[in-house]
Amino acid sequence: MIRRILATTVKELLQLKRDWRTALALLGMPIVLLMIYGYALSFDVTDIRLGVVDQSRTQASRRMVEAFLKSGYFVQRAVLDDSRPLDDLFTTETIQAALVIPADFAAQTSARRPTSILFVLDGSDSQTANTVLGYARQIVASQIGSLYGVEVQVAYQATPLVWYNPDLKSSIFLVPGLLAFILMVSSVIATSLAVVREKERGTMESLRATPIRAIELLLGKTLPYLLVGSVSAAGSLFLAWALFDVPIHGSLLWLAVVTLLFLAGGLGWGIFISTLAETQQLAFQLALLSSMLPTLLLSGFIFPISSMPKVLQLVSLIVPARYYIAALRSIVLKGVGPDAWGINAVALIIYASIVLLLATIRMVRSL
Repeated sequence: MIRRILATTVKELLQLKRDWRTALALLGMPIVLLMIYGYALSFDVTDIRLGVVDQSRTQASRRMVEAFLKSGYFVQRAVLDDSRPLDDLFTTETIQAALVIPADFAAQTSARRPTSILFVLDGSDSQTANTVLGYARQIVASQIGSLYGVEVQVAYQATPLVWYNPDLKSSIFLVPGLLAFILMVSSVIATSLAVVREKERGTMESLRATPIRAIELLLGKTLPYLLVGSVSAAGSLFLAWALFDVPIHGSLLWLAVVTLLFLAGGLGWGIFISTLAETQQLAFQLALLSSMLPTLLLSGFIFPISSMPKVLQLVSLIVPARYYIAALRSIVLKGVGPDAWGINAVALIIYASIVLLLATIRMVRSL
């Protein structure tokens, strides 16, 4: 049995060696996609065009304006004496936000009396507006107190404390999800073409004439791609650390175990698809649709699962990336052990077992 599995594995590796474009795509695609999406996909907003209306013209108001400009998020585009021209500046998109400081700002703050700062935003892009408003709240809070709406209560001091991602970088939140997305898509596509290739080339008939069993063929087809996927995962994780400053606080051994479980499920699903499709084109389309969309939309990669409708929350229970992303963030960002993410590993084991069983049943029928 071991000899037949190894023979099939070597055959598949030789096939990858001859088809060097496919091998290069399997090894390089995750790394290239991680770099492209890692840089392009970001919730951080920078170079926000800011208009300033400083009616106080005091040292306190100037410090407030400097705090906005030194934050690295805002760029001053207009300095005004009053707020009447703001409407035209927003209409022409000269500015995206405006800071209006009242004339009695210094007097009120020095007397420790509540004062008000008006922060005006272009809300046509709600996602950007919410992000910019968060920046403004943090800056004002660091200067004179807590911001409630547009009211600054100077009698109280707010000291925010953010764990695991103190700078609130979206890359640290997104890159682990990107890793799951890329590995899922590439692993499913890779193995979905494995058996179909045998069908199209007519070699499936030759396999039927050999003593090889379905489980042996399944393992022989899966192991090479498991090796390739593991190398791609290691390279992608290294790039995440080197390029995007994603910390790795947890155990690399546990990270490898969880990644192998996730890859096993993805590869098993790809093999299952390959037993259903008759052409590589159909297999590719099925693999892309069944792996990309669920991982992107229903895994918690971008959209929180808790905010989804109950029906979609139930559907997300069969998306393996949901459990891998949760475990990955726990290991990489929080550095916690299996007691925190063990249930996600169990879910990955169950998923991998089911899809590998289905793939084996289908492989038996194919042979």
